[in-house]
Amino acid sequence: MKTISDFASAEPSVAHGHHHGVPPSELPPRAVLETAGDLLRALAAPVRIAIVLQLRGATRCVHELVDALGVPQPLVSQHLRILKAAGVVAGERSGREVMYRLVDEHLVDIVVAAVSHAGEGEP
Repeated sequence: MKTISDFASAEPSVAHGHHHGVPPSELPPRAVLETAGDLLRALAAPVRIAIVLQLRGATRCVHELVDALGVPQPLVSQHLRILKAAGVVAGERSGREVMYRLVDEHLVDIVVAAVSHAGEGEP
């Protein structure tokens, strides 16, 4: 199995086995790939996927997310911390509440595509 570092150091003569016609020299820098991996890992939990879906096009506070998702407040807060640390959501205080929003609406596209793909085989 080849690793990212194998691809990054591969010589052009080795590149004929590449995937989808992208030669190794056209791969993004390793730092970009690592950041993308961190982002995907941050999204890789059912509750976090549901949070992103709830935040598309609207800001919500923790208790609204708790009500919509039907999970305990500490669990929602824990997942929001992970999403915030990954730069997926931002929180802004509004009185006594913190209103959460998506930092980048493009992330919704990733989540919706994953959910749609997962549901394709469902009856």
